[in-house]
Amino acid sequence: MIEPIAYLKKLEGKSNAHLITFNDGRDYVVKYLQPGFEKTLPNEWVSYCLARFLNLPIPFAHLVEIPSDFSSQVPELEQMSNNKIQFASLYLPECYNGHQISSINQITNHEILAGIILFDYWLSNKDRTRKNILLKEVDETTYHLSIIDHAEIFGSYNWQLSDIENLPEELTKSATHQLMAVYINDEKYLKNQLDVIQKIPALLLEEIVELIPDDWNVSIEEKKGIVSTLLKRRKKVLPLLMNKFIKNVYRPLHNKKTD
Repeated sequence: MIEPIAYLKKLEGKSNAHLITFNDGRDYVVKYLQPGFEKTLPNEWVSYCLARFLNLPIPFAHLVEIPSDFSSQVPELEQMSNNKIQFASLYLPECYNGHQISSINQITNHEILAGIILFDYWLSNKDRTRKNILLKEVDETTYHLSIIDHAEIFGSYNWQLSDIENLPEELTKSATHQLMAVYINDEKYLKNQLDVIQKIPALLLEEIVELIPDDWNVSIEEKKGIVSTLLKRRKKVLPLLMNKFIKNVYRPLHNKKTD
């Protein structure tokens, strides 16, 4: 397990993230549990594992342990939760968020954009704002896109079991999804990604959820609820949402391009 060696700064946002250098020589965005945000770390873990399996462009991550003698030297960390394990996501330097770029001619990894959109609908992630994509410049107006910050999947960073059993089944008004949809050159990519998601082994979903650290305080019932929600949404909800997205978002955007 990598170990922290230098604290850099607290990052903007509500998810209690801190930039820390570790002994592998790289900087990581480390998130801690905090009152009112109890499901942030479980959400990040489940999202990360599924995104990696789907080959989505998400920064590499670790479960990390921050020693108390390290935290005690940093006022911003000393008051953090006493849970043993935190979630650390590799910091991607020299990137822009979606608000900082006004002109995009091409996205180099456009083939994965359909996967991101369906991933968000599958996990009920309503926080895919332009701040939660990163764009790495390849050349002028050409970018590589990555996704970050999945603290609010399942509708919230502090969901309860009853919440995830009754997640919304409607389209989300997302300017970021619309931005990505422009660069998907055939709706078959959405349908192909649905097929991939529906073929993920149920046993893998169970294993990912079972590996949530005990001190993140996710109950056995909640873990079962996560798995059953993922299975239900990919079979019954996601196909309907995909078809609505194609009809109401994707086709109007592309018809407008050809007018």
